[in-house]
Amino acid sequence: MTKATFTIGVFAAIFDDENRILFCHRTDYDLWNLPGGALEKKEAPWVGVIREVKEETGLDVEVMDLTHISNNPIKDDIVFLFICKIIGGKITLNDEADKIKYFAFGEIPRNTVPKHVLRLKDILEKPHKLITKTLTGKSGIELIKEGKL
Repeated sequence: MTKATFTIGVFAAIFDDENRILFCHRTDYDLWNLPGGALEKKEAPWVGVIREVKEETGLDVEVMDLTHISNNPIKDDIVFLFICKIIGGKITLNDEADKIKYFAFGEIPRNTVPKHVLRLKDILEKPHKLITKTLTGKSGIELIKEGKL
């Protein structure tokens, strides 16, 4: 039997006082996404999301809840979405994010990673519940390259 090898993604849903969600605009593609990225070797998901948020936004966060776990069996991909609270730092643009902005759910830009929007919709519809699901389909980058986003 062959052991599975997965890519593990960790992302943060960070809400402000008006229930808007923090997004980063990528520097490599015209694409908005939640702060986050790939888990590093030997790193716990809740530690990885704190590191990724700091790298992409300059903010220090505390993990409040694990709210969504999804997989894509076609790509051997698992993604954890955590609700995080800002505890320090300052929003800082960097080589990964040229814009960092809060959006109300209904005002999320069209060029946002579709799976991130689906995950947020799930957690807004079922707050305080861990959601697990399979999400297949193309990545936001693949859709941008095809001119579909």
